[in-house]
Amino acid sequence: MDASPDIPQDRGPRFAGWLHGGHLLAFAVFAGALLLVLATWHTVRQREVRAAEARFVAMTGEVTDLLVQRLVEYELVARGGAALFASVSRPTPQQWASYVEGMDLEARFPAMLGLGFAAYVDGGRIAAFQLDRRDAGDGYFEVYPRGKRDTYAPVLFLEPRTPANMRAVGFDMHSEPTRQAALQSALETGAARLTGPVRLLQDGTARTTGLLLYLPVFRSGEAPSDAAARRMLMQGWVYVPFRVRPFVTAALGNIHPEARFRVYDVTGGQAVLLFTNASAPAEGQEPAFRYERTLQQYGRDWRIQFESPPVEVAAPRLPALRNSLLLGILASMLLYGIAWSLAQTEARARTIARRLTEDYRRSEQRFRGAMQYSAIGMALLDSHGAIVEANPAMGGIVGRDPKALQGLTLRSLFCDGEDDAVRVPTPAPDEAGTRRATRRIQHDDGPPRYVHLTYAAVPGNIGQDVAELVQLEDITERMRAEARVHALNRTLEARVALRTRELSQANQELESFAYSVSHDLRAPLRAIDGFSRILAERHGAVLDDSGRDYLTRVRRAAGRMGELIDAMLKMSRLTRGDMRLEVVDLSRLAAEIADDLRAEDAERPVEFVIQPGLTTTGDATLLRNLLSNLLANAWKFTREREPARIEFGRFEDSGEYFVQDNGAGFDQAYVDKLFRPFQRLHSQEAYAGHGIGLATVKRIVERHGGAIRAEGAEGEGALFRFTLRAEAHGEGR
Repeated sequence: MDASPDIPQDRGPRFAGWLHGGHLLAFAVFAGALLLVLATWHTVRQREVRAAEARFVAMTGEVTDLLVQRLVEYELVARGGAALFASVSRPTPQQWASYVEGMDLEARFPAMLGLGFAAYVDGGRIAAFQLDRRDAGDGYFEVYPRGKRDTYAPVLFLEPRTPANMRAVGFDMHSEPTRQAALQSALETGAARLTGPVRLLQDGTARTTGLLLYLPVFRSGEAPSDAAARRMLMQGWVYVPFRVRPFVTAALGNIHPEARFRVYDVTGGQAVLLFTNASAPAEGQEPAFRYERTLQQYGRDWRIQFESPPVEVAAPRLPALRNSLLLGILASMLLYGIAWSLAQTEARARTIARRLTEDYRRSEQRFRGAMQYSAIGMALLDSHGAIVEANPAMGGIVGRDPKALQGLTLRSLFCDGEDDAVRVPTPAPDEAGTRRATRRIQHDDGPPRYVHLTYAAVPGNIGQDVAELVQLEDITERMRAEARVHALNRTLEARVALRTRELSQANQELESFAYSVSHDLRAPLRAIDGFSRILAERHGAVLDDSGRDYLTRVRRAAGRMGELIDAMLKMSRLTRGDMRLEVVDLSRLAAEIADDLRAEDAERPVEFVIQPGLTTTGDATLLRNLLSNLLANAWKFTREREPARIEFGRFEDSGEYFVQDNGAGFDQAYVDKLFRPFQRLHSQEAYAGHGIGLATVKRIVERHGGAIRAEGAEGEGALFRFTLRAEAHGEGR
């Protein structure tokens, strides 16, 4: 190419070299800036996507926790019903209805259909059980569906008493496999268990998914460790029926209304859909993230599959990042033009490039990484404690624009009177110079907020007074939650005190009743006995044999009435007074009682077998009464046996004490009546007695923290097993 006439011939090669080097330099600057913008945009975009994904995962955890919390609340409702059985051996329908009405279930738990109780009935006792329920005032009570089963679980109570709930009364839950599996699991483990998806009786033919939560109830109050003992002491199950969809809706409330998920029951390896609010995505609207959580609650395995909105909705800042990318590209092109125009001075261009690169790196590291995108309030402080710069999160905590905070001291934001008042003791700075404290900070548009402060030393730019970085974490909700927990504890303590006071009043009323029985009923009995005796003595001659027989029967009935009153008062005294715990030799007590029985009827050949060395901790007087009733009972019912045998000992495997005889025995179908006051399985003429001996034994055993049960057959004798745990309970100390 010919040289331009405007350029001297001797400067052409130098100008061409400058042109080539300047172009390459400008292009390199443009390419480097463009790559830096693209890399920064990609990094920030990935960070935003990861932040959105982290928020999505946190939301799934919160939704899962809300579902678990609502199930725990349902268990607490069931445990409240079980507690009613601990205070009353079997509540009446009125007591159950009053308790459920006080719970206000419709307002507190909209998905819950009610609170019910299903009895545990052996297959051989179902007919007698239905008759007992009718005799107890439940009207016509019939267990359905009909059929012969080993055990039954008929619904006795279900409140509130709506027409739909009344249809479920009498339903045998053992007749349906899903319900039966949960019932058996609750019985075997002694813990609450949840069913798989079922159609609730209240819903009829409606296609509504329901669940039931069962809690076993034992006569001992707590679940025995032994499986056989659990079945022996089993009363039934308190259960909570509820629908799945309103359960999920009520559990979440207004929290995360945008959450889309499906709940599957995967117990046993087969997935059954319980709930879904996620529809099929439209074309081009695929979820940005999918996440799965697994729950293991009350014997069931749930899998929850979450779907996020599309990426544009899940990460709303991405469109703004695209605009930033365009601005970055424009800036790169502008930089290219500037570099092109300034390429003639290589040193100057390098200085400008280094300065821009260094400023950009520091700005990116400090503001984007540590300040702008942090969810925790952050501020840079100078050496005097004044705020140099604050991020938007801190502005949100104090209710001000972050720029308005510049120049204010951090101490001036604390509430008056708390400059030096630290709610949590401030530790000394650690090796890195970090300090922590908790303060109450002012909020311009609302009440003060509690924040946790973390101070850390940081360097500033050259010529800039920056000494510390402080992070402010808003812990107001946590502090309020702790306050609510403390308030709830105080409320529970007050309710316990109220129930204790009511129990004391009930005991006082019982004592007053016993006093009235002792004094008010004896006077008429004495009058009946006295006047009948005078009538027999003075006018017996004018009466015929029938009249004198009637007078004799009247006097005998009055005497028996007096004996029954004495027996009832004696039994009532067993529940009053403190127990005096000491080491008691049960073998010695049994031997002394056996000697007394032989002395009363020396002609009877009865063999006593007493295991030596049996001791326990308890009240000696009550334990003597216990053994006296059991051994005297065996003595009485072996009257027709020759040879008669009575044995007292302890089973090594179960630790139970026992009294066994080979006497008249009893029908096992009526074993529940043995320990009720004034309940007799034999006639007065055959075996005399008041009908309170075994009831007295049961109360003494229960006062020692134990349990008693009986086994027998007609004509084959009886076996009474009982435990004593007064030392473990610490009663009377």
